[in-house]
This record gives sequence, structure tokens and C-alpha cells, in this order.
Amino acid sequence: MLSHAVYFTLKDKDSIDPLIDSCRTHLTDHPGAISFAVGRCAVEYDRQVNDRAFDVALEIIFESHAAHDTYQTSDRHLQFIGDNAEKWAQVRVFDVTLDTLTKA
Repeated sequence: MLSHAVYFTLKDKDSIDPLIDSCRTHLTDHPGAISFAVGRCAVEYDRQVNDRAFDVALEIIFESHAAHDTYQTSDRHLQFIGDNAEKWAQVRVFDVTLDTLTKA
């Protein structure tokens, strides 16, 4: 399994809701995706260890690296990038090979 986590810092904070909507439109229901989550930075958590240098976070867990690789070149993913890239000041991507995924 692979966790694909993306942290977006936006040029304009008014773009947060439209970006979240675009994630839901273009990045859900891809083949091999086990879970999808998107949301805003929880700014109320002001602890020294919290990295809050982002506006929107996205996490998709894929059943395999191959499923993730297919997603990366899919038309819907590429459309998402084309529609939104100009809004981004920074994008950080964290891909993690997962050994275990369990329900909390």
C-alpha cells in the first residue's frame, strides 16, 4: 500500500474552498484507491510540533504502488493540476509505503 499525502500552500486564502471542491471532483474514486481525505489546516492546534505551513491537505491511500502510478497519469488527476496549479504557492508531497492499515 502507498499513502500519497499532499500539502498545498495557496497564494490566495479565498482559493481554499474551491481547491477542496476540485479535489473532491477530480481525485476521488480512482482505481486502486482505498481511502480519500481532504481538508483544511487545523490552525487551532498551535503546538510546537505542528507544521501549519499549509492551507489544504489531501491524503489518498492506494492498494499498491502501481495503482498510485496509474493515478498520477490519469486524465482526472492531470485536469486537477491544470485547473489549480496557478493557485499554489507551494506543494509538498509525501509518499509513504505502508506496512499496515487498520481501522482505529
